[in-house]
Amino acid sequence: MTVTPIFITKGQLNMDGMLKSGTVLTSESRNQYKVSKMLGQGGQGEVYEVTLNGDKYALKWYYKHTATPKQKKILEKLIERGRPDDCFLWPEDLIRKKNGSFGYIMPLRPKHYKGIVDLMKRKAEPSFLNLCRAAYNLTRAYQMLHKAGYQYRDISFGNVFFDPDTGEVMICDNDNVVPNGTLEGGVYGTPRFMAPEIVRGEKKSSRNTDLYSLAVLLFYMFMLNHPLEGRLEAKIRCMDIHAMNMLYGTKPLFIFDPENDSNRPLEGYQDNAIIYWELYPKQLKDLFTKSFTIGLREPAKRVTENKWLETFSNMMAGIIICPDCRAEIMYDRDKEEKGQPHICWNCKREVKVPSKIIIGKNRIIITSRTRLFSHHIKGDFDMHTAVGEVIINPDNPGKWGLRNISRENWNYIRADGTSILVPPGKAATIAREARIDFGEESGEFI
Repeated sequence: MTVTPIFITKGQLNMDGMLKSGTVLTSESRNQYKVSKMLGQGGQGEVYEVTLNGDKYALKWYYKHTATPKQKKILEKLIERGRPDDCFLWPEDLIRKKNGSFGYIMPLRPKHYKGIVDLMKRKAEPSFLNLCRAAYNLTRAYQMLHKAGYQYRDISFGNVFFDPDTGEVMICDNDNVVPNGTLEGGVYGTPRFMAPEIVRGEKKSSRNTDLYSLAVLLFYMFMLNHPLEGRLEAKIRCMDIHAMNMLYGTKPLFIFDPENDSNRPLEGYQDNAIIYWELYPKQLKDLFTKSFTIGLREPAKRVTENKWLETFSNMMAGIIICPDCRAEIMYDRDKEEKGQPHICWNCKREVKVPSKIIIGKNRIIITSRTRLFSHHIKGDFDMHTAVGEVIINPDNPGKWGLRNISRENWNYIRADGTSILVPPGKAATIAREARIDFGEESGEFI
């Protein structure tokens, strides 16, 4: 993909460097972008809504002090290589003016997408299922970015938006993305999200520091609290640079550190963390504990995207609906193995764990809305392509089956050892101790 420069042919900049409404930008290929309105501004520049042939896009225009040759070079490389995943609102065209100022065109975020800040302020309240989907999609997007050889450098809740009704995500501010291992540009991260070694001035940004920032963002999404802000933060009267360096850099301490309880969340002040920590399965809490104990001290041992994705896929497949109040309950394998009951967080009644199918590392709860995805049988982290779905026999509601909606044949093995072929479109009866050979993996109903 080649970079197509775009020059201002109509309209002009005002004295503050802001594009006026009605300004027309014409590319060398004669595409004309018309500025509609300003959408917002940040530390690097201003963002406008522009139109092209009736379609809307976003334009980020840099301030004079941020419109550096190095930043322009970063944009040219990003545009040339293209986005690593559809979740990124990636730079698509470079816009430049002969006086040295420039900006870039990117897709426009739909208005119904909400920020993580909206989640924390209760302006967006997704279901647990869609929250897990958002976490999965977000982590998958950063995984694809890292696989493409990039580092994001500034993962925070200011750069992420999600659809509360679907869990789909969009990631903006991608103009600071650079190849991993390089020091291009001057962005090191957002306060509270930067890895301790960056706060201490010992390291520059890298994939490992991205992994730390991702863990902080995920903790915010699930716990609505920072992982290091407990009693120690509550005692700070002035959050100046020295206090921040101590809390996030020189003496960071996880609020649920299993060996040191001196920074536990303060009741009446940090209640979100106290309440939500108890709602999630041990599998997720273990990853957060590793992220903010070992991960604080040893960057190379931080939780990888694969581990997060395995956990989120199991959480999505482990949602149980309370039969009394219809609240979503998270299946916890650890509780089941210890013989502990699952108690509804809403009505406080015990909830029976339904039957499930175990496929490798995946445990999928069987409900009327259960679907199997490509990842469950191939381990490819594709949680969008459905390959199986639960159906209920209309003539016998007590008889459930798993319909094959993939393109491959399945082999269904009954408890007595006999087997039957299940081609696409047909269903296998859900019965304890029966197995399905999916080809690349097999599953057992329990």
